[in-house]
Amino acid sequence: MRIALLSYSTRPRGGVVHTLYLAEALAAAGADVTVWSLARGGDGGFFRTVDPRVRLALVPFPDRPGEGVGARILRSIDVLREAFDGSQYDIVHAQDCISANAAGRCIRTVHHLEQFSTPELAACHERAIVDPYAHVCVSTTVAGELLTGWGLKATVIPNGVDAARFLAAAADEPAAAAERARWRRRLGRYVLTVGGIEPRKGSLDLLEAYARLDSPEPALVIAGGETLFDYRSYRAAWDHRAAELGVAPVVLGAVDDTLLPSLVAAADVFAFPSAKEGFGLAPLEALAAGVPLVVSDLPVFHEIFGDAATYATGPDALADALRTVDRGRVELGRKIAEVYTWSAAADAHLRLYSHLS
Repeated sequence: MRIALLSYSTRPRGGVVHTLYLAEALAAAGADVTVWSLARGGDGGFFRTVDPRVRLALVPFPDRPGEGVGARILRSIDVLREAFDGSQYDIVHAQDCISANAAGRCIRTVHHLEQFSTPELAACHERAIVDPYAHVCVSTTVAGELLTGWGLKATVIPNGVDAARFLAAAADEPAAAAERARWRRRLGRYVLTVGGIEPRKGSLDLLEAYARLDSPEPALVIAGGETLFDYRSYRAAWDHRAAELGVAPVVLGAVDDTLLPSLVAAADVFAFPSAKEGFGLAPLEALAAGVPLVVSDLPVFHEIFGDAATYATGPDALADALRTVDRGRVELGRKIAEVYTWSAAADAHLRLYSHLS
């Protein structure tokens, strides 16, 4: 079976991480898999090494200084559509709205649903829901939203997690302990969040909660944040509020993929106060590393994390949860993380592909 998985970027975002792990698991199961993606800003490859059994087709997408979000969305669709020929594949599976608009006839994974104010992006989002002939959702929560909002029934296939990688980063083995110690020497004790500074990630709420802790320790550390969208005004408001509050979080930006597990494993607590999510892959990685988890009180988080997380919404509740970290849930969290495997996700995808082809 020849499968094309399409993504909009080579850089580390949840949907891109999903695409690569799924492609590798499909290839390990014997499928012929090609990952198509835009290579933004001169990227020569993905943010991490990809299993050589997966074919890569990267389409150059140079930056254009001053280009607005709407124009960039339209150019992204046009460039990927021009390069991609779906006729050579048995299955074409788009992982985001840009690639779904570019792919033609395709299956679409809906990772989460949003409302956009940029007209081009809103139209891209809508077409990428209604045009595909089949849909996958990574949680029953998102599948329910798709059914309620559009009358579309999706197949639910949860994400996997590379639990062994994050468990190893938390081990007592000397090399792993040394990697964690390097982060702690640099950062001290810290609350970690991954995903950058943007509205959907609840960044302002987390900032306000951190200021309520009234202590320079632990530090607030923010990793990641690669995005196609323009959150400069939100980031400016976040910076202004941090100055008003007299706090100085550590903003790492994108962290090398080889260093991410030790960064996670060395944290005192992982905070993920998102306003909207479809699954929560980064928090699941934290659970695999044995790090206590504080998340916003969203139905999807209850679905995925169950009793392994502490739930808190809003600055006051978040601050209380961060003050009273519950380490008693760590073993349960690791057990939950072990349930979600990429091999199981790949098997479920192959069954769906066989049914549809």
